[in-house]
Amino acid sequence: MADSAPNRAANLLAKEYRAAQKAVEARQIDLAWHHLERAHILAQTRLWPHCQSHWKMLSLAINQRDFREVVGQVIRLILAPIGNATGKLPLGNTGRANVSGFTEMPYPDDLADAILQPVDSDGGF
Repeated sequence: MADSAPNRAANLLAKEYRAAQKAVEARQIDLAWHHLERAHILAQTRLWPHCQSHWKMLSLAINQRDFREVVGQVIRLILAPIGNATGKLPLGNTGRANVSGFTEMPYPDDLADAILQPVDSDGGF
């Protein structure tokens, strides 16, 4: 039996977070950001995972002493619940401070089938 789409999304999200952590440990910061961006794309339609993705980005930005990214992530942490509550999310957006928080972006091909609209009320997978 194939995994349900929410399970695929949750599994992919966990995989992206593990890959980001490994990249940080290997001091491959650009690669860590790449994986956190992919995690954000997967998580953004669900409130709690969406906020977690921005917390992880904020943590990396603080670790890297990237003031611009820190400010961007704080703003996104404030706006994420509003976006999730209103359904006005820029789908596919990578969640970084180097892109507008209001710009929709294409989904990476390998993530598109796992991305769903919210399926429960608590924002989880």
